Amino acid sequence: MEDTFSPAATSCDKRTDFAPSLPVQEGRVMRPIPLPEKPAVIEERNREIELRVVNNDGERESLIILSGLKCVFQKQLPEMPKSYIARLVYDRAHMSIAIVKKPLAVVGGITYRPFNRRKFAEIVFCAILSDKQVKGYGAHLMSHLKDYIRASSNIMHFLTYADNLAIGYFKKQGFTKEITLDESIWKGCIKDYEGGTLMQCSMLPRIRYLELGRMLLKQKECVHAKIRALSQSHVVHQPPRQWQNGVVPIDPMSIDAIRASGWSPDMDELARQSRHGPNYQQLLHLLNDLQNHQSSWPFCQPVSRDDVSDYYEVIKEPMDLSTMEVRLEAEQYMTPEDFITDAKLMFDNCRQFNDKNSWYVKCANKLEKYMWQQIRKIPEWSHFE
Repeated sequence: MEDTFSPAATSCDKRTDFAPSLPVQEGRVMRPIPLPEKPAVIEERNREIELRVVNNDGERESLIILSGLKCVFQKQLPEMPKSYIARLVYDRAHMSIAIVKKPLAVVGGITYRPFNRRKFAEIVFCAILSDKQVKGYGAHLMSHLKDYIRASSNIMHFLTYADNLAIGYFKKQGFTKEITLDESIWKGCIKDYEGGTLMQCSMLPRIRYLELGRMLLKQKECVHAKIRALSQSHVVHQPPRQWQNGVVPIDPMSIDAIRASGWSPDMDELARQSRHGPNYQQLLHLLNDLQNHQSSWPFCQPVSRDDVSDYYEVIKEPMDLSTMEVRLEAEQYMTPEDFITDAKLMFDNCRQFNDKNSWYVKCANKLEKYMWQQIRKIPEWSHFE
């Protein structure tokens, strides 16, 4: 089976949209909203590339595209066994969507397995050739996949295991680490990857994802038009007369427009104050380093009662990195020592519950060692160990 996306079917003919400047007045002219387009969108409209949905149906072109896609995945995902990639790409239970340059040169794609009865799909591989990634191919590919899935099936959710380098990309495409899909739906169906982070994306039924950028720009313009109707924040004043011959120090309150705005030095001081404590940025950086470490996977989320039924009978003060993230944002770590105390509690819990030779304890030891290495890099924290 092979489907080809037509640029005419997936993108509007007009490159400019119009939105009213609110409030609407009789005879008011609607302003054009320019839409900056990624090279991927332009190339598809010019038929330099096309998006094809293929599986192993035995057809010659399908096999050529799947072979090209296999080579892209093997090149861009070197940690994945080549035989494993080939087996899943050619597996007839899996589908693929590929970006194809004429005649049949594959530059990227996604391989996924649909579970139609369970209304979700697992994204198994996703990659774009490194020299094409700046063209916006990745986002365009995911938007095509979402629109195709919604138009051709009842699937509304995606699940995928993302490695540390891919988490940022999937977040930009609407994926989250918070799994709201009931485990009974997907448990035992998808492949578990050690060291990967499970992420979920739930699609919205009324959104056409290839038109999402255009829709957001129109909404943004409507909001700005409403702001302009209620305030003068969009008005740009000429420079002070005192600066006609060069910039010189002047009293801000001598400028009519500043006085009319109601500004005061106290307001400026208040606006410059940080919303977080003095250690927030350093602690956030340390937490992100821990979350992105290859040994962090056992500690990213709280231990599930369904998976380990007796865990909370043994561990009375559970701790994990997501809980630490919530506490950090809630300003519960007044000092670095408070943060380190929770991190040590997390590692100690792991050693208490698991065998000392288990993978979990090995990960705890590696991650704790890494944490102290990062702490030593901060001179004012060097006394904590």
